[in-house]
Amino acid sequence: MEKIAQACLIEDDPVHIFLSTKYLKLSGMVENITVFNNGKEAFDKLKILLDSGEYMPEVILLDLNMPVWDGWKFLENFSTLQLKKKVTIFILTSSINAADRKRAETYEKVQNFIVKPISLDDFKELLKNVK
Repeated sequence: MEKIAQACLIEDDPVHIFLSTKYLKLSGMVENITVFNNGKEAFDKLKILLDSGEYMPEVILLDLNMPVWDGWKFLENFSTLQLKKKVTIFILTSSINAADRKRAETYEKVQNFIVKPISLDDFKELLKNVK
């Protein structure tokens, strides 16, 4: 499998940021990781990258429950962007709400809905399936 050049983690919990970035690095499948603490910060930066023609992440790992903009608000806005390349979104959340899972399925770019915590092996399996 070819390495993922850029992954983006949108997460506000320091423990999950630490574990997710550690596992992404240990997976050996991701070259660069960018971390944002809320959906607004991530959207604003990714929109600048898109508008300037810079490299967009191939994978976004998105938490749902965050301050400022939650994952849903990010998805609503990100879904309106005209992307030149495919971006795969994995929702990584503590939510076990079936309605959240169902809602996530309505977003074309969302490939999977994973309830935290996630293990290194889970990360490897997830990244292997990036389409």
